Amino acid sequence: MTISDIRAYGGRIAVLFLCFLIAAMPSASRADSATVAVAANFATTMAQLASRFGESGEHDIRIVPGSTGKLYTQIIHGAPFDVFLAADTARPERLVAEGLAAQDAQVTYAVGRLALWSRTGAPSESLLRNGAIERLALANPALAPYGVAAMEALSHYGLTGARAPALVMGENAAQTVAMVATGNVDHGLIPLSMAQALEAKGGFHALPATVHAPIRQDAVLLKRAEDNPAAGAFFTFLQSEAARAIIVADGYGEMEP
Repeated sequence: MTISDIRAYGGRIAVLFLCFLIAAMPSASRADSATVAVAANFATTMAQLASRFGESGEHDIRIVPGSTGKLYTQIIHGAPFDVFLAADTARPERLVAEGLAAQDAQVTYAVGRLALWSRTGAPSESLLRNGAIERLALANPALAPYGVAAMEALSHYGLTGARAPALVMGENAAQTVAMVATGNVDHGLIPLSMAQALEAKGGFHALPATVHAPIRQDAVLLKRAEDNPAAGAFFTFLQSEAARAIIVADGYGEMEP
C-alpha cells in the first residue's frame, strides 16, 4: 500500500467517523418539532395556532387530525404523538391515569358549542322543536364528544323514539360536515366553530348552550414528550393570551384559567 493509498484510506475512515458522529448526535430538527394529535373539530383553529406559534422559527408543529376516540386509541397503542388536543376531558384524564400523559399537564383549552347547519340556507331552531328534519348528520357519539352533545340536544328537543330523524353518522366532525356539504344529508349538528367557518357555504343556527352539557376540550402533554422543547413550548403557548384570542374568535367559549 502506497503513501497515497494510506492517505486516501485514512480520508475515507475520517469521513465515515464524521458520519457516525453526526448520526449519533441528537437531531436538531427532531428536538425542535412536535406532533400534535387534534380533534377534527379543532383542526382549522389548530392550523392558525401552529402558524402563530411557528412565527419565531424556533419550532415546527405537525398536525394529525382525527376523532378523539380514534386518536386516543392510537396513543395507547404507541402512536408517536407529543401533545393531544381532545374534544372531551375523559380521554385526557384516562391518559394521565394510565401514565401516558404528564400528571400536572392537563388543561382546558376550549369550550365547544353545537350548531344546526345546512348548505341550502339558514335553518332555525324550530326545525328541531317541530321535528321537521327527516335526516340528520352528526358525529358518531362512540368516537366524538360532539356526537354525544348532538344526542343530548336531540333528547332536549324530544327527538327520540318515533320522533327521531334518521341519523347519518360520521366518524368525526369533519366527516359530518362533508356529508351535508355533498348533499347526502340536508342538515347536520356540527361544532359552532366549523359552522362559522362555513357560513359562506350555507347557513347555521347556534343552539343554546343549555341544550347539551358544555363540551369542555382538554389537552395533555404526553409522557414521551416531556423532554421535547417544541412540545413543551407549544403546550405553554396554548395557554397564552395570544392563543386564547384565536380560539375565542373561532367560536369557542373561554378557556378555564
